[in-house]
Amino acid sequence: MELFVSKSAAQTFELGRSYAAQLRVGDVLALDGDLGAGKTQFVKGIAAGLGHSGEVTSPTFTLVHEYTGGRLPLFHFDFYRLESDDDALRIGFDDYLGAGGVVAVEWAGKFPGILPASARRLTFAVGDGDERRIELP
Repeated sequence: MELFVSKSAAQTFELGRSYAAQLRVGDVLALDGDLGAGKTQFVKGIAAGLGHSGEVTSPTFTLVHEYTGGRLPLFHFDFYRLESDDDALRIGFDDYLGAGGVVAVEWAGKFPGILPASARRLTFAVGDGDERRIELP
């Protein structure tokens, strides 16, 4: 694991943008950390790095957003409001795993049993002020 210390939302975004260069079809990103720790900002950067030019928002209430039009599609999940792994499977999580893109899951630690063993686990923590500590595989 590599620790990155971000001093701003813009740095977290740029980290995601640069991280996107290494992503390939079928990659699953399991993002965990406290509320406000930078998970969504990081995914915004990934979307930009993959070539998506539209708005990227947290799927907290819609549960999944699809971002297409770039090098790879990005399927962005948020498990925060789900109660069980069955809830995630009912919204088609397992179908997205084979949909030919990258899957990013916020609050992935809630249901680790439905994630593939190959999932890249990223941890986000709030530091002092705007500082965020991000552990990348």
